Amino acid sequence: MPVSRFAASLAACALLAFAGTAAAQKTQLLVYTALETDQLKAYQEAFNRVEPNIEIKWVRDSTGVITAKLLAEKSNPQADAVMGVAASSLALLDQNGMLEPYAPLNLDAIMSQYRDKRKVPAWWGMDVFGAVVCFNTVEAQKRNIPKPETWKDLLKPVYKGQVVMPNPASSGTGYFDVVAWLQLWGDDAGKGGGWKYMDGLHENIAQYTHSGSKPCNMAAAGEYVVGISFEYRGYTNKMKGAPIDLVFPKEGLGWDLEAFAIHKGTKKLDAAKKLADWASSKDAMILYGKNFALTAQPGVAPKLTHIPPDYEARLIKMDFNFAASGRERILAEWNKRYNAKSEKR
Repeated sequence: MPVSRFAASLAACALLAFAGTAAAQKTQLLVYTALETDQLKAYQEAFNRVEPNIEIKWVRDSTGVITAKLLAEKSNPQADAVMGVAASSLALLDQNGMLEPYAPLNLDAIMSQYRDKRKVPAWWGMDVFGAVVCFNTVEAQKRNIPKPETWKDLLKPVYKGQVVMPNPASSGTGYFDVVAWLQLWGDDAGKGGGWKYMDGLHENIAQYTHSGSKPCNMAAAGEYVVGISFEYRGYTNKMKGAPIDLVFPKEGLGWDLEAFAIHKGTKKLDAAKKLADWASSKDAMILYGKNFALTAQPGVAPKLTHIPPDYEARLIKMDFNFAASGRERILAEWNKRYNAKSEKR
């Protein structure tokens, strides 16, 4: 073989070896998430523009399922980080000693009400997701059903069999609805006004779904008139042309945060910290603001069509510690009373 061809061959082999080594050097980060599937690609691509050598492997399910999975794996943790899971769930994991406190580079820009209060937080928020009622105007007109303005409107007989909402055991949206009603009207170990409200609502419920998005999707498709959901899914369905009005009940809105935490014991702590730094950045918040009316950094999200300008003022004061510490008791009571109408898995 001529020397020039031999040298070229050696160079090609070296280049291939280098490429293989570079690929092998990529860190794979296992991230548990309840983010919507239509958000994951954009977030991952933006992160990889900053950190091309960290590959995210997502484990995605609804909030309740992800929370239960993490708790079940407590003695043998698998996840490196948790991203886009309800802050109430992360508060519960923190109470179980499962989170690695870390102050990301952009922590000071995150509003205090949207993060763990400690100086080095165990978790912090990305964006707010809050309650909305998706109301199908076409099907309502056919059935002569009025548009509700309040949560208590949904107790009226005219809505019987036309309301769907998420199961709080599997859906973060369903859980913050239940917690909000208990905080608004009282808990009292199953005897308070919040439970009386849910007893009445149950009479009108057609089905409890295992997803926070599904009730709004069902209302948008005309399967039911009323879907209790969260504002991201209401907003996206409305923008796609679904014949729905978005109702923000006057008594106040339950809400939670899509939040971030590093799992204690991860062997890839440096990579997890880099993801945390990016996820708390203004660039990331701008992406969140394309989907949600409120981000944890103020002044980032543009005004979203069909979301009221006083949306943040309508959010009730949520107690995440109450939501976390009371979770097992609240869900046991809810299942005992209402689970018969839950969709089958």
